[in-house]
Amino acid sequence: MDKKIHKILACVDFSDFSLMVLEYAVELAKAPNTEIVVLNVINQRDINSIQMAVPYFPAAFTNGIDVEEYIKTLKKDRNEKLKLLIKENFLNEKSMMSIKIDTGVPFECILKAIETEDIDLVVLANKGRGNISRVLFGSAAEKVFRHSPIPVVSVRDRDKFKREK
Repeated sequence: MDKKIHKILACVDFSDFSLMVLEYAVELAKAPNTEIVVLNVINQRDINSIQMAVPYFPAAFTNGIDVEEYIKTLKKDRNEKLKLLIKENFLNEKSMMSIKIDTGVPFECILKAIETEDIDLVVLANKGRGNISRVLFGSAAEKVFRHSPIPVVSVRDRDKFKREK
């Protein structure tokens, strides 16, 4: 069994924890020839909302922008935002990082990326953007922990998660 870490999947959702996820991924990737795949997922729930809105607000979509164009624009915007985050904070480590933007159910996309990208370790925050959906359905991080075939590292902010004495 090869326990060396060659490829790390850093799951970034642009929450307050995204920078911390990347910091830990970079620290864990100190071995030579280790790659980091920075993954962002456009949630299928958000895409479904846009698809449902089109028939009710056709005037908003008459300028030629349809749902597919919206997703394409969103992917481009997120890619640029990730490039800027990496450039501003990880200039020296930039060459070890690649960006992947996916659409779908976040935990399913993470599990799929583990297989398709041949990932050895996942780094993610245990808390992200979806507070209400977490209460109703459970968090994406929790589902990744339960179903991941590889180790998962959860990062947290020590100040935000202090135990009450």
